[in-house]
Amino acid sequence: MTVRAYRRFFVVAWQFLPVLLAYARDRRRFLLFGPSRQVSPATRRRRARALLESMLTLGPTFIKLGQLLSTRPDILPPEYVEEFATLQDEVPPAPWLEARRVIEEELGPPEEVFDDFDTDAISGASLGQVYVARCEGERVAVKVRRPNIEALVEADLRVIKFSLPLLMRFVGEAQSFSLETLADEFAAVIREEMDYDREARMLEEIRSNFTDNPTIRIPAVIEERSTDRVLTMEFLGGTKISEVDDIDALGVDRTGLAENLQRIYLQMIIDDGVFHADPHPGNLAVQDDGTLVFYDFGMSGRVPPYVQDRIVEFYVGIANQDIDAILDALIEMGTLSPEADRDTMGSVMELAIADVRGEQIEQYRVQQIVSQVEDTIYEFPLRLPPNLALVLRVATVVEGVCVTLDPRFDFIEVATSYLRERGYMEAGIQQFVEDRVEEVNEATQSIVRVPPKLERTLDRLERNNVAVRARIEDSNQVVDRLARRLVLGLLLAALTLSTTLAYTQAADEAAAVGGALALLTAFLLYRSFRTPRGIRAQPQFTRQNLRQRGVSGLDGTGEPSAGGSSRTDGSREGSTTVGPAESDEASGWGDAGGARDAGRDGRVADRTGVEE
Repeated sequence: MTVRAYRRFFVVAWQFLPVLLAYARDRRRFLLFGPSRQVSPATRRRRARALLESMLTLGPTFIKLGQLLSTRPDILPPEYVEEFATLQDEVPPAPWLEARRVIEEELGPPEEVFDDFDTDAISGASLGQVYVARCEGERVAVKVRRPNIEALVEADLRVIKFSLPLLMRFVGEAQSFSLETLADEFAAVIREEMDYDREARMLEEIRSNFTDNPTIRIPAVIEERSTDRVLTMEFLGGTKISEVDDIDALGVDRTGLAENLQRIYLQMIIDDGVFHADPHPGNLAVQDDGTLVFYDFGMSGRVPPYVQDRIVEFYVGIANQDIDAILDALIEMGTLSPEADRDTMGSVMELAIADVRGEQIEQYRVQQIVSQVEDTIYEFPLRLPPNLALVLRVATVVEGVCVTLDPRFDFIEVATSYLRERGYMEAGIQQFVEDRVEEVNEATQSIVRVPPKLERTLDRLERNNVAVRARIEDSNQVVDRLARRLVLGLLLAALTLSTTLAYTQAADEAAAVGGALALLTAFLLYRSFRTPRGIRAQPQFTRQNLRQRGVSGLDGTGEPSAGGSSRTDGSREGSTTVGPAESDEASGWGDAGGARDAGRDGRVADRTGVEE
């Protein structure tokens, strides 16, 4: 690492030290020794808020990291995901003279390149800021990369990569793998977001996919005044999509608007394979005629054809309420372990579908399953491959925006209608029939092949010429533990006998040594029979485990414990977290606004320490 990266490492370590010490004490109460300890949801939330404050203090790179982590329930407990979702990527813009220097280096003096240039930024964020100018008589938006941000980001990325081996010691094996892949993914995402050349290409590609759709507008790029550090675009005004009162004043049908937004994103992900990945309310606006306007394509992604097909199968499974098809699609996408308990996961999916549809569910069943599932989602056999993390983020944020527009919005109904119109439902039926025909053909061939093999096997049995090889699967190391206990037991018996003989022969020193060794062996044998507790135990999500969590998750009044939530009426409250740059953000330009979910209650991070 460079000298700057080393200095930055100590700054980051100082900010994160209280949380790391708390995690270390969770594993061993006295750091180097002692039992592990359980962590309550309330304690996790306090730690999440403290970590959130540290990320805000550390600046742009860690703000972006927190936003990315807020989309990864496979890595973090729900309390952390909820707190990080409140991160606001809104910071005061850099001084105009510094931004002017960037424009001059890339394009030339602003007064010569543009007809007019307003030096007051309309939006400021961690990686860039946006100005309004005039070019050839037209109003344009000029997005300028924040001065000197590249060196800071590269130093922070080195710190994150250098810190990974240390962080691995505080998480389980599955989370460790996810963290390692997340670090590479984050480095690629933040570098792409700083590359305005890439943003311009993605913007134009997505814009070309909707040239025949009059209900959506995407600003055009002015290529001759754009570089990898300055992006000049057509200026498009509109009302911020979360301002429902103003939209009502325009006479726009909010239900139709929500449906149109959902269909646009379904087309991006399922049909086009390239999508706008930052649909928070600051990046979406509504014009007077109800046209949707999209801004800020710095965060955008692609969906491989194979994943597109699996997503279609997933949506079709949801539309048909076919739990097996949903689980199969999740396994094929790599998000669900093939070894997962299908019965348990099936129950979870049934509840999730019923909750989305707003159906009434038995209250106790919700408390026992949903609350505990939400509290332990990061222990599920669920994983998020990098190419699906952005898709998940888009799905959750878009649904939140749609629910803000229409509290009774039904995502499944809209998705089913879209899939049926595009022929995916019929294609799924046709594929099902073809698969069954193929199975019949294979079964027919097997009927022909099996009798000769069976006859040969019976002949070998008759000649006593059959050998059976068996392999014991011992993933929980039961055999190892039994062998260790047997060896310790024999050693303890031998030491006890030797100590007794030495004592009777008046060999006090030998008896003392033997007694000490016997006590040590007895202690090790005792420890081998103790049940591991706390976070050192490997998380297992099974039906039995779920029942145990359900019992422990209910207090004496029958209410779910902290950290869980139940909802039986299918309703959602829409609210928007308002940051200090809310008035600027209403214009829709820039990447301000962070990873907000408009369908989620806004939360404000309290400045709080870490409870030991």
